[in-house]
Amino acid sequence: MILAIDIGNTNTVIGCCRGEEILFRERVSTNPTSTVLEYAAMLKTAFEMNGIDPGVIDGAILSSVVPAVTNTMRDAVAKYMHTVPLVVGPGIKTGLRIHIDNPAQLGSDLVVDAVAGIRNYPLPQIIIDMGTATTLSVIDRNGGYRGGMILPGVAVSHEALISRAAQLSKIAFELPKTTIGTNTIDCLKSGLLYGNAGALDGLIDRINAELGEPCTVIATGGLSGVIAPLCRNKIILDDDLLLKGLLILYEKNKPNH
Repeated sequence: MILAIDIGNTNTVIGCCRGEEILFRERVSTNPTSTVLEYAAMLKTAFEMNGIDPGVIDGAILSSVVPAVTNTMRDAVAKYMHTVPLVVGPGIKTGLRIHIDNPAQLGSDLVVDAVAGIRNYPLPQIIIDMGTATTLSVIDRNGGYRGGMILPGVAVSHEALISRAAQLSKIAFELPKTTIGTNTIDCLKSGLLYGNAGALDGLIDRINAELGEPCTVIATGGLSGVIAPLCRNKIILDDDLLLKGLLILYEKNKPNH
């Protein structure tokens, strides 16, 4: 069994996998000030709540876009699991051909998404990851990473708006009964949800036009399960895309490989 961890700006996903079977997936808050012991306690809680014996873990891998947490989590895994995890970063074998100006700038989460997308879905493809930021990655028909887009995440847009508008308040991300809102709350819900769906549709259409062929579109992370169904383009939802990618990278890089 393999422990796979993805550290995002807002949340950290902890997954335990046996072969291609995901035994559990837990989401906790990412806190740059948490100590090694606190993260080790989170791991212990996740394993205990899911009835998994940590002693049967064969190895671990983690990706992170929060440098302040990377080493802390690595040490927490070593403390609790008595194994040092692989860390996705420079020097790790990915098999991914990256065609951007500075490949070193590509976030580890986008690398992991792309590796999983190429393995599991037809090319060319667009991978949408809806976290703190919403990112779009474009993979061409030859499996090359062409580039993408970054836009504010839904929750970030919401928080920025209500912090600057005195009469707008925090909402739940649920659909209003109609697209045209008839009160402030429904207007805000409709604008955020349908507005983001419309933005994704527009970007997908422009990418398809630029490539000159339709792409398979995959969405993962955060509010993808809320936004993607509102899009007019066909979008495949895959909440486990990052975990799948981490497993692939572990197999490519495990010590006895």
